[in-house]
Amino acid sequence: MTTSIFLAGASRGVGREIALSLTKQGHHVIALLRSEASRAELEAIGASVVIGDAMVPDDLKRGLGQSEKPIDVVISTIGGLPQDGIKPDYPGNKNLIDAAVAKDVKKFILVTSIGTGNSVSALSPQTLAVLQPVLIEKDKAEQHLINSGLTYTIVRPGGLKSEPATGNGVLTEDIRIIGTIHRADVADLVCRTLDTRADNKILSAVDKNMLFGQFEFGIFDLS
Repeated sequence: MTTSIFLAGASRGVGREIALSLTKQGHHVIALLRSEASRAELEAIGASVVIGDAMVPDDLKRGLGQSEKPIDVVISTIGGLPQDGIKPDYPGNKNLIDAAVAKDVKKFILVTSIGTGNSVSALSPQTLAVLQPVLIEKDKAEQHLINSGLTYTIVRPGGLKSEPATGNGVLTEDIRIIGTIHRADVADLVCRTLDTRADNKILSAVDKNMLFGQFEFGIFDLS
């Protein structure tokens, strides 16, 4: 079944990989871009493009209203870097969540990172010292989504690598897990959380062969 999906963060990284995966699966993807730079590439794979900024609520209202049919799912990979002044992780995602509520969207999938919220203990003190400003903003976004009334899935990837998919990416509810994962594998896992079994779940995403430390943990089954 074709699903209508509004995707924020599709210009690069995990968001770009999600767009590729969704369009290959035949879903209708509307990609929110802040500039025209990536329009041609996204349109070439079959995505529709809306130019706008998640930090501007009116842009989101306009963007979500451009679809000919109701939006089924919103996916957000919006995020900033520790050195950024104004980080979009909370305000941009808050605007997007609020817009999704107003449009009666069925589900919202938010990509944050391991170390957010109750997974903070998975990080080393050194890593936490670097990432804490961003993680605080990501946690606020997660909490806003959880309290929004929307059906949600939150995916928290480990350290990201820009290499071809390994096929070894897994999801887990175990908040102790830490490791790395390729962006293409994160995208595959995010797309699989369209399944209702992932509704209202918070899941960490790692490559099972690239863990930091070895211990038994439960894999969240979406097969």
